[in-house]
Amino acid sequence: MWIGAGRRGAACLLRRINVSLSQTAMLHGRSTATRRNCAANFMLKDVGESMSQADRSSGSSVMSLAKSLACLPDESFASKEKRPLTRMEHKRHIELRIKKRVKARYSNGKYHGLMSKVVANADTLRDSYDMIRLNSNIMLTSKKDDICFGSLAEQLASGEFQVQSNAVSIAAKTKRKDCLVLPKLKLRIVQEAIRLVLEVVYRPHFSKISHGCRSGRGQTSALNYVGKEIGVHDWWFRLFINKEADQRVLSKLVSEMKDKIEDSELSSFIQSMFDARVLNLVFGCFPKGHGLPQEGVLSPILMNIYLDNLDREVFGMCMRFEGLGAETGDRRAAKSSKLRGWIRKQIKESDDKSVEQVNDGAGTRISACRYMDEIFVAVSGSKDAAMKIKAEIVSYLENTLNLDVEDRMDLQAIRENSGGIQFVGTVVRLTTPASAGLRAVHKLKDKVGLFASQKQEIWDAMTLRIGKKWLAYGLRRIKESEIEQLGLSTPLLDHISQFRKDGMKTDHWFKSLLRIWMQDVNAKIESSEEALLSKYIAEPALPRDLRDAFYDFQKRANEYVSSETAATVELLHRPCSHPKPSARGAVTRLEAPMNSIKRSLHRYGLINLEGFPRHVCMLMLQDDELIISWFAGLVRRWLKWYSKLDNFGDVKLLMVECVRKSCIRTLAAKHRMHEVLVEKKFELEQHGIPLTEDTDADNTVMESNDDDESLMFGISGSGLCLLSLSRVRVPARVFDCFVTGCTVASPSMYTLHVKERQRFPGWRTGFATSIHPGLHGRRIGLCTQHVKDLYLGNISLQNVELGALSR
Repeated sequence: MWIGAGRRGAACLLRRINVSLSQTAMLHGRSTATRRNCAANFMLKDVGESMSQADRSSGSSVMSLAKSLACLPDESFASKEKRPLTRMEHKRHIELRIKKRVKARYSNGKYHGLMSKVVANADTLRDSYDMIRLNSNIMLTSKKDDICFGSLAEQLASGEFQVQSNAVSIAAKTKRKDCLVLPKLKLRIVQEAIRLVLEVVYRPHFSKISHGCRSGRGQTSALNYVGKEIGVHDWWFRLFINKEADQRVLSKLVSEMKDKIEDSELSSFIQSMFDARVLNLVFGCFPKGHGLPQEGVLSPILMNIYLDNLDREVFGMCMRFEGLGAETGDRRAAKSSKLRGWIRKQIKESDDKSVEQVNDGAGTRISACRYMDEIFVAVSGSKDAAMKIKAEIVSYLENTLNLDVEDRMDLQAIRENSGGIQFVGTVVRLTTPASAGLRAVHKLKDKVGLFASQKQEIWDAMTLRIGKKWLAYGLRRIKESEIEQLGLSTPLLDHISQFRKDGMKTDHWFKSLLRIWMQDVNAKIESSEEALLSKYIAEPALPRDLRDAFYDFQKRANEYVSSETAATVELLHRPCSHPKPSARGAVTRLEAPMNSIKRSLHRYGLINLEGFPRHVCMLMLQDDELIISWFAGLVRRWLKWYSKLDNFGDVKLLMVECVRKSCIRTLAAKHRMHEVLVEKKFELEQHGIPLTEDTDADNTVMESNDDDESLMFGISGSGLCLLSLSRVRVPARVFDCFVTGCTVASPSMYTLHVKERQRFPGWRTGFATSIHPGLHGRRIGLCTQHVKDLYLGNISLQNVELGALSR
């Protein structure tokens, strides 16, 4: 019976679907697609009827399984609503449209006419403007600036576009003579168009060792590469490029671009931007994505293009040593391979010198990683071979690329450098099973020391309580002795009464007695009054067996901690006479710089000198939501940057003990409320500020997948800055929000505070470390939404027109 009911229900559903399809076809004029759907449904109905003759004879309506399944796609298609595109999906669509225009200009192995045909195109300029608005976290359907892209394209095509008239100079408020030149909106649109075009041309040709501001090769991929490769090498060193691009560098860059792009107009426009100082190509000052306006949008792609020759040179060295070097150990079998022999023969015929160099460094292997202008190289082999490799790379940078190399660290053995090195703002350290066992011993030593200190605190608290009760009892007995009815006259009290002078009150008399007693026991040598009461009053009154047992335990605990500490120090200072541990047991640790993070927390006012959280006074005048967003932005950055690092537990402890408590105390100071009431009122967990260290990081990290550094330059790793509400008098005109592409009126003015400027390369602390000092104290107008976006990391300072007040 239930089978028949199911069949009747299915038949009824089929009739409803056919009726709805017929009505839809009538409303839309019987379109071809609809007629086909209806015809298909009727055919399925006929087939189902022919396949169920037996069931029809029983008088029940039957619907076949094939017919039911055929109706389901139509039903789901009719009810499906189109999902709006995300911010990243919009960017990828724009990039795809520009890619099609660029590919159309490819012929005879080069790209031709990119400036006149692609960049000077109204559609390309409109897409670039949309890309800038997406970077500013503005919906594309909102109100736009009054820009005529057709006229701008004509100016670019005819060469009438003047770069100099679109620059704003901001003089630094320091004694330095440098200045910061910022482009206006139209020039930024043109720069964004050039960047997108160059990304399409050069992205497939970059080396695999190149990271930074590339799709799929950002900070995370660089650290993952170092973490997997570092454990099998013996030596490491870092090289930092520190030079402001001059005319020689620019000329070489333009000549390198001619290998793939044949466009004199593009070269001339890049030269004009360099002359107008709006193309800030500075090696050694790259902020690692902290969101500075100094670098500009073109600097990352131009830097990668210029240093691509270095990548190929280093990669060629890696292949020479890997493919031609003498094999040892388990790799001897590969020495006789035909492919290796063919490669050796080809290189020997082309360059005998390179083969000689490889033979000198037999068994040497190289791994290199470059993140923009920061280069990391690890070498497996002898120290002499590593020194030669380092000298060769430095010589190539100085003599061929005309760059200044800053070498702050000598060649170091990986397994002997327990402190690690700095790379991409983090600490890279190599540990071995021996050091892991040493950490276990340290952990046991710390547990014993902690247990002994806890017992000492309990002992001190107990003896102090006994001493205080003794004071109270003595004072009460002296007061009671003055009452004749109690009859408390004893030889001891009579002896004490002789120290009482005429007219002296009881409390004064008791204090005099204490002073005499303290002089007798020489209380000046004691650290505090509590120690005095414990040592001279309470402990002598305790049973001797109890005192001896406690002090024997403390003595043995201190001896154990001291012996382990001395053994560890001796082990660290002992010369390495034993063989090195095998590479298979080596473990690479990637750690967040905790000391630098704590210094930044103190610099920005979250903690005091003792490390205790305090309120941030510069945030108190802002709205409650913005205050919470400032602290939540710091937590979100830490979760995004450090969630996969080995010491993430220490970072979570700072989130709970410093960031959360500082946020609570800032709100409590603003509203003059108790901290417990503030915590209950604002529910900080809903804003991503964790309550405990056990918070799951996956639930708190940003849901959007904005890790593509090519499309999110300056945003994905932007540091948190500090703004204070500025109630100042401004000219009698209404200011729009200073964020590029935003047309919303700015209700408030904010002052930008530059708290630190780290020397390159800087640590990743969560705060902006590379803001130009000339921007300190500069006032900017922002709408409430973009202040929140700036705090949460949805936009960066690159999206703010800092020269808007100068217009």
